[in-house]
Amino acid sequence: MHNFKELKVWKAGIEIAKVIFLLTKEFPSEEKFGLISQMNRSAVSIPSNIAEGCGRKSNKELYQFLNIALGSSFELETQTIIAKEFGYITIEKSESICAAIIEIQKMITGLQKSLNT
Repeated sequence: MHNFKELKVWKAGIEIAKVIFLLTKEFPSEEKFGLISQMNRSAVSIPSNIAEGCGRKSNKELYQFLNIALGSSFELETQTIIAKEFGYITIEKSESICAAIIEIQKMITGLQKSLNT
């Protein structure tokens, strides 16, 4: 088992979730059950799956949960681009968020490589 609270990637996931929740509060109300819900769930999924994987007994299981977190990060990146395309966020905000997500993707991949599964 690993202490997820000490992982930089988990902390980065928490930060991106906070950013996304604040961001989606500004979206049109008709997106409540659409893009808002999708983005919030994807953002929460990243640190949640990292934490769940850390609670498992083997590095192989952790690796799999990191894969799920990675998939959620790609979903969130796509949803951020969609939000920009619909004009819900600026190009600058989209680029900033996507850069943070890409950094998390690199961190997850790096952690996976360090597990030697």
